[in-house]
Amino acid sequence: MSSEQQQLAGPDLTLGIPLTALADGVMLLGHANGEAVLMVRRGEEVLAMGAVCSHYSGPLAEGLLEGDHVHCPWHHACFDLRTGEALRAPALNPVACWRVEVRAGKARVTGKIEREPLAPTPNRSPRSGQQPGSIGIIGGGAAGNAGAEMLRREGYDGTITVIDADGDSPYDRPNLSKDFLAGNAPEEWIPLRPPGFDEANGIDIVRGRVASFDPKHKRVMLEGGAEHRFDRVLLATGASPVQLRVPGSDSPRVHYLRSLGDSRAIIASAAGAKRAIVIGASFIGLEVAASLRARGLDVHVVAPEALPLEKVLGPELGQFIKALHEEHGVVFHLKHTVASVSADGVVLDDGRSLSGELIVAGIGVRPNVALAEAAGLAMDRGLSVNDTLETNAPGVFAAGDIARFPYAWTGERIRVEHWVVAERQGQAAARNLLGAREPFRSIPFFWSAHYDVTIDYVGYVSSWDGTEIQGSIENRDCAVAFRSKDKTLAVATIFRDHVSLAAEVAMERGDSHAMGLLLTNSK
Repeated sequence: MSSEQQQLAGPDLTLGIPLTALADGVMLLGHANGEAVLMVRRGEEVLAMGAVCSHYSGPLAEGLLEGDHVHCPWHHACFDLRTGEALRAPALNPVACWRVEVRAGKARVTGKIEREPLAPTPNRSPRSGQQPGSIGIIGGGAAGNAGAEMLRREGYDGTITVIDADGDSPYDRPNLSKDFLAGNAPEEWIPLRPPGFDEANGIDIVRGRVASFDPKHKRVMLEGGAEHRFDRVLLATGASPVQLRVPGSDSPRVHYLRSLGDSRAIIASAAGAKRAIVIGASFIGLEVAASLRARGLDVHVVAPEALPLEKVLGPELGQFIKALHEEHGVVFHLKHTVASVSADGVVLDDGRSLSGELIVAGIGVRPNVALAEAAGLAMDRGLSVNDTLETNAPGVFAAGDIARFPYAWTGERIRVEHWVVAERQGQAAARNLLGAREPFRSIPFFWSAHYDVTIDYVGYVSSWDGTEIQGSIENRDCAVAFRSKDKTLAVATIFRDHVSLAAEVAMERGDSHAMGLLLTNSK
Protein backbone atom coordinates (compact mmCIF):
# COMPACT_ATOMS: atom_id res chain seq x y z
CA MET A 1 0.00 0.00 0.00
CA SER A 2 1.38 3.38 -0.92
CA SER A 3 1.63 6.20 1.60
CA GLU A 4 -0.73 8.25 -0.59
CA GLN A 5 -3.39 5.57 -0.31
CA GLN A 6 -2.88 5.49 3.45
CA GLN A 7 -3.34 9.26 3.65
CA LEU A 8 -6.71 8.99 1.94
CA ALA A 9 -7.97 6.20 4.19
CA GLY A 10 -10.34 6.74 7.08
CA PRO A 11 -11.86 9.87 8.57
CA ASP A 12 -10.37 13.34 8.79
CA LEU A 13 -9.28 13.34 12.43
CA THR A 14 -9.03 17.13 12.57
CA LEU A 15 -12.84 17.22 12.36
CA GLY A 16 -13.20 15.06 15.44
CA ILE A 17 -14.33 11.51 16.18
CA PRO A 18 -17.07 10.65 18.69
CA LEU A 19 -15.58 8.82 21.68
CA THR A 20 -18.30 6.23 21.25
CA ALA A 21 -16.74 5.36 17.87
CA LEU A 22 -13.33 4.68 19.47
CA ALA A 23 -13.10 1.19 20.90
CA ASP A 24 -10.65 1.01 23.79
CA GLY A 25 -7.28 -0.38 22.69
CA VAL A 26 -8.12 -0.54 18.98
CA MET A 27 -6.21 1.41 16.33
CA LEU A 28 -8.28 3.70 14.12
CA LEU A 29 -6.67 4.78 10.85
CA GLY A 30 -7.48 8.28 9.69
CA HIS A 31 -5.67 11.34 8.45
CA ALA A 32 -4.78 14.86 9.52
CA ASN A 33 -3.41 17.68 7.39
CA GLY A 34 -2.69 15.29 4.53
CA GLU A 35 -0.87 12.64 6.60
CA ALA A 36 -1.90 9.17 7.74
CA VAL A 37 -2.56 9.10 11.50
CA LEU A 38 -3.43 6.39 14.02
CA MET A 39 -5.79 7.23 16.87
CA VAL A 40 -6.03 4.99 19.94
CA ARG A 41 -8.25 5.32 22.99
CA ARG A 42 -6.90 4.33 26.38
CA GLY A 43 -9.80 4.69 28.81
CA GLU A 44 -10.52 8.41 28.96
CA GLU A 45 -7.23 9.24 27.22
CA VAL A 46 -6.89 9.45 23.43
CA LEU A 47 -3.51 9.28 21.70
CA ALA A 48 -2.47 9.78 18.09
CA MET A 49 0.71 9.03 16.13
CA GLY A 50 1.87 8.73 12.52
CA ALA A 51 0.56 5.66 10.72
CA VAL A 52 3.54 5.06 8.40
CA CYS A 53 6.59 3.13 9.62
CA SER A 54 9.81 5.12 9.36
CA HIS A 55 11.68 2.07 8.05
CA TYR A 56 10.08 1.06 4.73
CA SER A 57 6.78 2.97 5.07
CA GLY A 58 4.86 -0.05 6.32
CA PRO A 59 1.16 0.47 7.23
CA LEU A 60 1.18 0.53 11.03
CA ALA A 61 -2.61 0.27 11.19
CA GLU A 62 -2.27 -3.28 9.87
CA GLY A 63 0.20 -4.15 12.61
CA LEU A 64 -0.17 -5.14 16.26
CA LEU A 65 -1.01 -2.89 19.21
CA GLU A 66 0.47 -4.25 22.43
CA GLY A 67 -0.14 -1.90 25.33
CA ASP A 68 1.48 1.35 24.26
CA HIS A 69 3.61 -0.36 21.62
CA VAL A 70 2.72 -0.35 17.93
CA HIS A 71 4.42 -3.13 15.93
CA CYS A 72 4.90 -2.76 12.17
CA PRO A 73 3.53 -5.71 10.16
CA TRP A 74 6.27 -5.67 7.55
CA HIS A 75 9.61 -5.90 9.36
CA HIS A 76 8.68 -5.83 13.05
CA ALA A 77 9.82 -2.35 13.96
CA CYS A 78 8.12 -1.07 17.10
CA PHE A 79 7.08 2.43 18.19
CA ASP A 80 5.98 4.04 21.44
CA LEU A 81 2.41 5.24 21.03
CA ARG A 82 2.99 8.09 23.50
CA THR A 83 6.31 9.45 22.24
CA GLY A 84 6.64 8.13 18.68
CA GLU A 85 10.07 6.76 19.60
CA ALA A 86 11.39 3.89 17.47
CA LEU A 87 11.76 1.32 20.22
CA ARG A 88 13.50 -1.28 18.13
CA ALA A 89 15.14 -1.85 14.81
CA PRO A 90 14.88 -1.94 11.89
CA ALA A 91 13.23 1.47 12.32
CA LEU A 92 15.81 4.03 13.43
CA ASN A 93 13.71 7.20 13.22
CA PRO A 94 10.68 8.08 15.35
CA VAL A 95 7.26 8.77 13.90
CA ALA A 96 5.43 11.98 14.70
CA CYS A 97 2.95 12.18 17.54
CA TRP A 98 -0.13 14.38 17.30
CA ARG A 99 -1.90 16.47 19.92
CA VAL A 100 -5.43 15.36 20.67
CA GLU A 101 -8.14 17.51 22.22
CA VAL A 102 -11.05 15.73 23.91
CA ARG A 103 -14.10 17.93 24.27
CA ALA A 104 -17.86 17.50 24.17
CA GLY A 105 -17.64 13.75 23.62
CA LYS A 106 -15.28 14.05 20.66
CA ALA A 107 -11.55 13.51 20.12
CA ARG A 108 -9.92 15.85 17.63
CA VAL A 109 -6.35 16.00 16.32
CA THR A 110 -5.03 19.56 16.66
CA GLY A 111 -1.38 19.46 15.56
CA LYS A 112 1.82 17.50 15.10
CA ILE A 113 4.62 17.07 17.65
CA GLU A 114 7.93 16.62 15.81
CA ARG A 115 11.08 14.99 17.18
CA GLU A 116 14.62 14.89 15.88
CA PRO A 117 15.79 11.35 15.01
CA LEU A 118 18.42 11.15 17.77
CA ALA A 119 16.75 13.40 20.32
CA PRO A 120 16.86 11.84 23.80
CA THR A 121 13.54 10.27 24.66
CA PRO A 122 11.22 12.61 26.62
CA ASN A 123 11.08 11.95 30.35
CA ARG A 124 13.80 9.30 30.21
CA SER A 125 15.72 9.19 33.48
CA PRO A 126 19.47 9.79 33.13
CA ARG A 127 21.76 6.83 33.69
CA SER A 128 23.05 6.54 37.23
CA GLY A 129 26.75 6.33 37.95
CA GLN A 130 29.78 7.74 36.19
CA GLN A 131 29.51 7.70 32.42
CA PRO A 132 32.44 6.78 30.18
CA GLY A 133 34.24 9.71 28.60
CA SER A 134 34.78 7.85 25.32
CA ILE A 135 33.29 4.84 23.57
CA GLY A 136 34.88 3.08 20.60
CA ILE A 137 32.86 0.99 18.17
CA ILE A 138 34.79 -1.34 15.90
CA GLY A 139 32.59 -1.95 12.87
CA GLY A 140 30.15 0.43 11.20
CA GLY A 141 27.55 -2.02 9.91
CA ALA A 142 24.13 -2.84 11.36
CA ALA A 143 25.21 -3.35 14.99
CA GLY A 144 27.84 -0.62 15.09
CA ASN A 145 25.65 2.05 13.50
CA ALA A 146 22.62 1.21 15.64
CA GLY A 147 24.82 1.26 18.73
CA ALA A 148 26.29 4.67 17.97
CA GLU A 149 22.86 6.17 17.31
CA MET A 150 21.37 4.66 20.46
CA LEU A 151 24.14 6.18 22.58
CA ARG A 152 23.02 9.63 21.46
CA ARG A 153 19.34 8.77 21.87
CA GLU A 154 20.14 7.78 25.44
CA GLY A 155 21.53 11.25 26.02
CA TYR A 156 25.20 10.24 26.11
CA ASP A 157 27.34 13.32 25.43
CA GLY A 158 30.81 11.75 25.47
CA THR A 159 33.04 10.91 22.51
CA ILE A 160 31.83 8.25 20.06
CA THR A 161 34.27 6.87 17.50
CA VAL A 162 33.26 4.30 14.89
CA ILE A 163 36.13 2.53 13.13
CA ASP A 164 35.28 0.85 9.84
CA ALA A 165 37.18 0.13 6.63
CA ASP A 166 34.09 0.20 4.40
CA GLY A 167 33.96 3.69 2.94
CA ASP A 168 30.21 3.41 2.25
CA SER A 169 28.95 2.30 5.66
CA PRO A 170 26.42 2.48 7.14
CA TYR A 171 23.90 1.42 4.50
CA ASP A 172 20.81 -0.74 4.08
CA ARG A 173 22.46 -4.11 3.55
CA PRO A 174 19.26 -6.20 3.16
CA ASN A 175 18.35 -4.15 0.09
CA LEU A 176 21.60 -5.06 -1.67
CA SER A 177 20.27 -8.46 -2.74
CA LYS A 178 16.66 -7.35 -3.11
CA ASP A 179 15.25 -4.22 -4.78
CA PHE A 180 18.57 -2.44 -5.32
CA LEU A 181 20.09 -5.42 -7.12
CA ALA A 182 16.85 -5.95 -9.05
CA GLY A 183 16.93 -2.35 -10.28
CA ASN A 184 13.78 -1.34 -8.40
CA ALA A 185 15.46 0.90 -5.82
CA PRO A 186 17.83 3.76 -6.67
CA GLU A 187 21.15 4.01 -4.90
CA GLU A 188 20.10 7.13 -3.02
CA TRP A 189 17.80 4.88 -0.97
CA ILE A 190 20.70 2.75 0.27
CA PRO A 191 22.52 5.02 2.77
CA LEU A 192 20.91 4.84 6.20
CA ARG A 193 21.58 8.52 6.85
CA PRO A 194 22.05 11.66 4.75
CA PRO A 195 25.49 13.27 4.29
CA GLY A 196 26.63 15.18 7.36
CA PHE A 197 24.45 13.20 9.77
CA ASP A 198 27.37 11.79 11.76
CA GLU A 199 29.09 15.14 12.09
CA ALA A 200 25.84 16.78 13.18
CA ASN A 201 25.41 14.20 15.93
CA GLY A 202 29.00 14.07 17.09
CA ILE A 203 29.76 10.58 15.77
CA ASP A 204 33.36 10.41 14.57
CA ILE A 205 33.86 7.97 11.68
CA VAL A 206 37.40 6.65 11.21
CA ARG A 207 38.02 4.77 7.97
CA GLY A 208 40.64 2.12 8.52
CA ARG A 209 41.39 -1.50 9.38
CA VAL A 210 42.10 -2.52 12.94
CA ALA A 211 45.40 -4.35 13.34
CA SER A 212 45.10 -5.23 17.04
CA PHE A 213 42.98 -4.66 20.10
CA ASP A 214 44.04 -4.61 23.75
CA PRO A 215 40.85 -5.27 25.76
CA LYS A 216 42.42 -4.56 29.15
CA HIS A 217 43.49 -1.02 28.25
CA LYS A 218 40.80 -0.53 25.55
CA ARG A 219 43.54 0.31 23.04
CA VAL A 220 42.89 -0.05 19.30
CA MET A 221 45.77 -0.06 16.82
CA LEU A 222 45.01 0.57 13.16
CA GLU A 223 46.96 -0.64 10.17
CA GLY A 224 49.34 2.22 9.48
CA GLY A 225 50.11 2.81 13.16
CA ALA A 226 47.31 5.11 14.39
CA GLU A 227 46.27 4.38 17.95
CA HIS A 228 42.98 5.03 19.76
CA ARG A 229 42.14 4.58 23.44
CA PHE A 230 38.65 4.35 24.84
CA ASP A 231 36.91 3.89 28.16
CA ARG A 232 34.55 1.25 26.77
CA VAL A 233 34.35 -0.64 23.49
CA LEU A 234 31.71 -2.32 21.33
CA LEU A 235 32.97 -4.98 18.93
CA ALA A 236 30.71 -5.22 15.87
CA THR A 237 33.01 -6.64 13.20
CA GLY A 238 30.31 -8.58 11.31
CA ALA A 239 30.98 -11.43 8.93
CA SER A 240 32.60 -12.08 5.57
CA PRO A 241 31.48 -14.31 2.68
CA VAL A 242 32.86 -17.81 2.50
CA GLN A 243 35.17 -17.95 -0.51
CA LEU A 244 34.78 -20.49 -3.29
CA ARG A 245 37.84 -22.78 -3.27
CA VAL A 246 37.99 -24.53 -6.64
CA PRO A 247 40.30 -24.16 -9.65
CA GLY A 248 39.58 -20.88 -11.41
CA SER A 249 37.64 -19.36 -8.51
CA ASP A 250 39.94 -16.33 -8.51
CA SER A 251 38.40 -15.26 -11.83
CA PRO A 252 37.11 -11.67 -11.87
CA ARG A 253 33.80 -13.09 -13.14
CA VAL A 254 33.21 -14.62 -9.67
CA HIS A 255 31.39 -12.24 -7.34
CA TYR A 256 30.30 -12.28 -3.71
CA LEU A 257 27.63 -10.12 -2.13
CA ARG A 258 28.20 -8.48 1.22
CA SER A 259 28.91 -4.81 0.66
CA LEU A 260 27.46 -2.00 -1.40
CA GLY A 261 30.58 -2.20 -3.55
CA ASP A 262 29.86 -5.89 -4.18
CA SER A 263 26.30 -5.12 -5.27
CA ARG A 264 27.49 -2.35 -7.57
CA ALA A 265 29.99 -4.75 -9.16
CA ILE A 266 27.32 -7.39 -9.79
CA ILE A 267 25.03 -4.78 -11.35
CA ALA A 268 27.84 -3.59 -13.61
CA SER A 269 28.62 -7.16 -14.71
CA ALA A 270 24.95 -7.96 -15.24
CA ALA A 271 24.65 -5.07 -17.67
CA GLY A 272 26.76 -6.91 -20.23
CA ALA A 273 25.67 -10.46 -19.45
CA LYS A 274 22.98 -12.78 -20.75
CA ARG A 275 23.33 -15.65 -18.28
CA ALA A 276 24.25 -15.80 -14.61
CA ILE A 277 25.29 -18.77 -12.51
CA VAL A 278 24.47 -18.56 -8.80
CA ILE A 279 26.44 -20.97 -6.63
CA GLY A 280 24.50 -21.78 -3.48
CA ALA A 281 20.76 -21.86 -2.74
CA SER A 282 21.01 -19.79 0.42
CA PHE A 283 18.70 -16.86 1.13
CA ILE A 284 21.28 -14.52 -0.40
CA GLY A 285 21.80 -16.81 -3.39
CA LEU A 286 18.10 -17.10 -4.14
CA GLU A 287 17.44 -13.39 -3.64
CA VAL A 288 20.28 -12.71 -6.08
CA ALA A 289 18.71 -15.18 -8.51
CA ALA A 290 15.35 -13.39 -8.30
CA SER A 291 16.97 -9.97 -8.72
CA LEU A 292 18.98 -11.04 -11.76
CA ARG A 293 15.86 -12.54 -13.33
CA ALA A 294 14.24 -9.12 -12.84
CA ARG A 295 17.11 -7.72 -14.90
CA GLY A 296 16.35 -10.18 -17.69
CA LEU A 297 19.26 -12.60 -17.25
CA ASP A 298 18.94 -16.34 -17.61
CA VAL A 299 19.78 -17.72 -14.17
CA HIS A 300 21.08 -21.16 -13.19
CA VAL A 301 21.45 -22.12 -9.52
CA VAL A 302 23.90 -24.83 -8.43
CA ALA A 303 23.58 -26.25 -4.90
CA PRO A 304 24.37 -29.54 -3.13
CA GLU A 305 21.04 -29.93 -1.33
CA ALA A 306 17.97 -31.69 -2.72
CA LEU A 307 15.71 -28.71 -2.02
CA PRO A 308 16.67 -25.08 -1.50
CA LEU A 309 16.49 -23.92 2.14
CA GLU A 310 15.13 -27.29 3.29
CA LYS A 311 17.45 -27.31 6.32
CA VAL A 312 16.12 -23.91 7.41
CA LEU A 313 12.46 -23.96 6.37
CA GLY A 314 11.62 -27.63 5.93
CA PRO A 315 10.65 -29.62 2.82
CA GLU A 316 7.23 -28.03 2.25
CA LEU A 317 8.50 -24.46 2.09
CA GLY A 318 11.63 -25.66 0.33
CA GLN A 319 9.54 -27.20 -2.45
CA PHE A 320 7.40 -24.06 -2.67
CA ILE A 321 10.46 -21.81 -3.03
CA LYS A 322 11.93 -24.07 -5.69
CA ALA A 323 8.67 -24.05 -7.67
CA LEU A 324 8.33 -20.28 -7.25
CA HIS A 325 11.76 -19.65 -8.76
CA GLU A 326 11.14 -22.16 -11.54
CA GLU A 327 7.91 -20.31 -12.40
CA HIS A 328 10.08 -17.26 -12.96
CA GLY A 329 12.52 -19.12 -15.19
CA VAL A 330 15.30 -20.12 -12.79
CA VAL A 331 16.97 -23.44 -13.65
CA PHE A 332 18.19 -25.50 -10.67
CA HIS A 333 21.09 -27.94 -10.64
CA LEU A 334 20.54 -29.49 -7.22
CA LYS A 335 22.60 -32.25 -5.61
CA HIS A 336 25.60 -30.84 -7.45
CA THR A 337 28.62 -28.70 -6.68
CA VAL A 338 30.97 -26.65 -8.81
CA ALA A 339 34.23 -28.47 -9.53
CA SER A 340 35.93 -25.58 -11.31
CA VAL A 341 35.40 -22.21 -12.91
CA SER A 342 36.06 -22.36 -16.63
CA ALA A 343 36.75 -19.71 -19.25
CA ASP A 344 33.07 -19.36 -20.11
CA GLY A 345 31.27 -20.62 -17.01
CA VAL A 346 31.62 -23.48 -14.55
CA VAL A 347 32.15 -27.24 -14.61
CA LEU A 348 29.98 -29.29 -12.27
CA ASP A 349 31.05 -32.29 -10.21
CA ASP A 350 29.53 -34.65 -12.80
CA GLY A 351 31.56 -33.11 -15.63
CA ARG A 352 28.77 -31.05 -17.18
CA SER A 353 29.55 -27.49 -18.21
CA LEU A 354 27.34 -24.45 -17.65
CA SER A 355 28.06 -21.25 -19.51
CA GLY A 356 27.59 -17.88 -17.89
CA GLU A 357 29.28 -14.51 -18.06
CA LEU A 358 28.38 -13.65 -14.45
CA ILE A 359 28.99 -15.92 -11.47
CA VAL A 360 27.78 -15.13 -7.94
CA ALA A 361 28.80 -17.35 -5.03
CA GLY A 362 26.46 -17.32 -2.04
CA ILE A 363 27.78 -20.20 0.03
CA GLY A 364 27.60 -18.68 3.49
CA VAL A 365 29.50 -16.27 5.72
CA ARG A 366 31.99 -16.59 8.57
CA PRO A 367 32.05 -14.28 11.60
CA ASN A 368 34.98 -11.88 11.71
CA VAL A 369 36.34 -13.01 15.08
CA ALA A 370 40.08 -13.00 14.36
CA LEU A 371 40.57 -9.65 16.11
CA ALA A 372 38.72 -10.77 19.25
CA GLU A 373 40.44 -14.15 19.28
CA ALA A 374 43.90 -12.57 18.99
CA ALA A 375 42.96 -10.25 21.87
CA GLY A 376 42.37 -13.27 24.10
CA LEU A 377 38.62 -12.86 24.50
CA ALA A 378 36.57 -15.94 25.31
CA MET A 379 35.37 -17.77 22.21
CA ASP A 380 32.51 -20.21 21.67
CA ARG A 381 32.02 -20.78 17.93
CA GLY A 382 31.93 -17.02 17.84
CA LEU A 383 32.66 -14.40 20.50
CA SER A 384 31.11 -15.41 23.81
CA VAL A 385 28.99 -12.77 25.60
CA ASN A 386 26.69 -12.81 28.62
CA ASP A 387 23.03 -11.82 28.61
CA THR A 388 23.97 -8.11 28.59
CA LEU A 389 26.23 -8.73 25.56
CA GLU A 390 29.40 -8.10 27.58
CA THR A 391 32.47 -10.24 26.86
CA ASN A 392 34.72 -11.70 29.53
CA ALA A 393 36.70 -8.43 29.39
CA PRO A 394 34.95 -5.80 31.56
CA GLY A 395 33.74 -2.83 29.54
CA VAL A 396 34.04 -4.67 26.22
CA PHE A 397 30.74 -5.62 24.58
CA ALA A 398 29.94 -7.39 21.30
CA ALA A 399 26.95 -7.38 18.97
CA GLY A 400 25.88 -8.77 15.63
CA ASP A 401 27.17 -11.70 13.62
CA ILE A 402 30.15 -12.37 15.88
CA ALA A 403 28.27 -12.64 19.21
CA ARG A 404 27.16 -15.94 20.73
CA PHE A 405 24.65 -15.06 23.42
CA PRO A 406 22.16 -16.71 25.82
CA TYR A 407 18.81 -17.03 24.05
CA ALA A 408 16.01 -16.35 26.51
CA TRP A 409 13.28 -18.40 24.76
CA THR A 410 15.15 -21.73 24.93
CA GLY A 411 18.07 -21.13 27.29
CA GLU A 412 20.63 -22.25 24.71
CA ARG A 413 23.52 -20.15 23.47
CA ILE A 414 23.16 -19.11 19.85
CA ARG A 415 24.79 -16.94 17.23
CA VAL A 416 22.53 -15.34 14.61
CA GLU A 417 23.46 -13.74 11.28
CA HIS A 418 20.42 -11.51 10.74
CA TRP A 419 20.38 -7.76 10.05
CA VAL A 420 17.57 -6.97 12.49
CA VAL A 421 19.19 -8.99 15.28
CA ALA A 422 22.47 -7.14 14.73
CA GLU A 423 20.75 -3.76 14.93
CA ARG A 424 18.80 -4.69 18.06
CA GLN A 425 21.92 -6.05 19.72
CA GLY A 426 23.77 -2.87 18.87
CA GLN A 427 21.01 -0.86 20.52
CA ALA A 428 20.96 -3.10 23.61
CA ALA A 429 24.75 -3.04 23.91
CA ALA A 430 24.72 0.77 23.73
CA ARG A 431 22.39 0.99 26.71
CA ASN A 432 24.54 -1.48 28.62
CA LEU A 433 27.71 0.42 27.76
CA LEU A 434 26.09 3.23 29.73
CA GLY A 435 25.36 0.98 32.69
CA ALA A 436 21.81 -0.22 32.08
CA ARG A 437 22.64 -3.92 32.69
CA GLU A 438 19.57 -4.97 30.71
CA PRO A 439 19.42 -8.60 29.52
CA PHE A 440 19.02 -8.95 25.75
CA ARG A 441 15.70 -10.74 25.25
CA SER A 442 14.83 -9.87 21.66
CA ILE A 443 13.61 -12.72 19.46
CA PRO A 444 15.42 -13.26 16.13
CA PHE A 445 13.50 -12.06 13.09
CA PHE A 446 14.32 -11.88 9.40
CA TRP A 447 12.51 -11.54 6.12
CA SER A 448 13.41 -12.85 2.68
CA ALA A 449 11.89 -11.53 -0.56
CA HIS A 450 11.43 -13.69 -3.66
CA TYR A 451 9.63 -11.91 -6.51
CA ASP A 452 6.22 -10.92 -5.06
CA VAL A 453 6.49 -13.28 -2.07
CA THR A 454 8.03 -12.37 1.27
CA ILE A 455 8.74 -14.98 3.92
CA ASP A 456 8.88 -13.77 7.53
CA TYR A 457 10.67 -15.88 10.12
CA VAL A 458 10.52 -15.44 13.90
CA GLY A 459 12.57 -17.47 16.37
CA TYR A 460 15.54 -19.77 16.08
CA VAL A 461 15.80 -23.50 15.55
CA SER A 462 18.71 -25.67 14.40
CA SER A 463 16.62 -28.86 14.28
CA TRP A 464 13.01 -29.75 14.93
CA ASP A 465 10.86 -32.81 15.60
CA GLY A 466 7.93 -31.74 13.46
CA THR A 467 6.07 -28.90 11.82
CA GLU A 468 2.50 -27.66 12.00
CA ILE A 469 1.16 -25.95 8.89
CA GLN A 470 -1.93 -23.80 8.85
CA GLY A 471 -3.32 -22.39 5.62
CA SER A 472 -2.00 -23.11 2.18
CA ILE A 473 1.63 -22.77 1.21
CA GLU A 474 0.71 -23.13 -2.46
CA ASN A 475 -1.83 -20.30 -2.17
CA ARG A 476 0.76 -18.10 -0.45
CA ASP A 477 -1.25 -17.78 2.76
CA CYS A 478 0.24 -19.84 5.54
CA ALA A 479 2.01 -20.15 8.86
CA VAL A 480 4.48 -22.94 9.59
CA ALA A 481 5.46 -23.70 13.19
CA PHE A 482 8.69 -25.57 13.89
CA ARG A 483 8.43 -27.65 17.08
CA SER A 484 10.77 -29.62 19.28
CA LYS A 485 9.55 -31.56 22.33
CA ASP A 486 6.11 -29.94 22.02
CA LYS A 487 7.54 -26.41 22.13
CA THR A 488 7.28 -24.02 19.19
CA LEU A 489 10.76 -22.72 18.47
CA ALA A 490 10.13 -20.74 15.28
CA VAL A 491 7.33 -19.62 12.98
CA ALA A 492 7.61 -18.90 9.25
CA THR A 493 4.75 -17.07 7.57
CA ILE A 494 3.68 -15.95 4.12
CA PHE A 495 1.23 -13.02 4.18
CA ARG A 496 0.21 -13.71 7.79
CA ASP A 497 1.81 -10.71 9.43
CA HIS A 498 -0.30 -10.83 12.60
CA VAL A 499 0.76 -14.41 13.30
CA SER A 500 4.40 -13.46 12.89
CA LEU A 501 4.05 -10.44 15.20
CA ALA A 502 2.06 -12.38 17.80
CA ALA A 503 4.71 -15.12 17.81
CA GLU A 504 7.46 -12.58 18.42
CA VAL A 505 5.56 -10.97 21.31
CA ALA A 506 4.69 -14.32 22.92
CA MET A 507 8.28 -15.54 22.75
CA GLU A 508 9.61 -12.33 24.25
CA ARG A 509 7.14 -12.70 27.13
CA GLY A 510 8.15 -16.31 27.57
CA ASP A 511 4.51 -17.26 27.08
CA SER A 512 4.52 -20.91 25.97
CA HIS A 513 0.74 -21.15 26.37
CA ALA A 514 0.16 -18.30 23.91
CA MET A 515 2.59 -19.89 21.46
CA GLY A 516 0.73 -23.17 21.73
CA LEU A 517 -2.56 -21.48 20.86
CA LEU A 518 -1.14 -19.24 18.16
CA LEU A 519 -1.80 -21.32 15.07
CA THR A 520 -5.02 -22.73 16.44
CA ASN A 521 -6.50 -19.27 16.84
CA SER A 522 -5.03 -17.62 13.75
CA LYS A 523 -7.08 -17.09 10.62
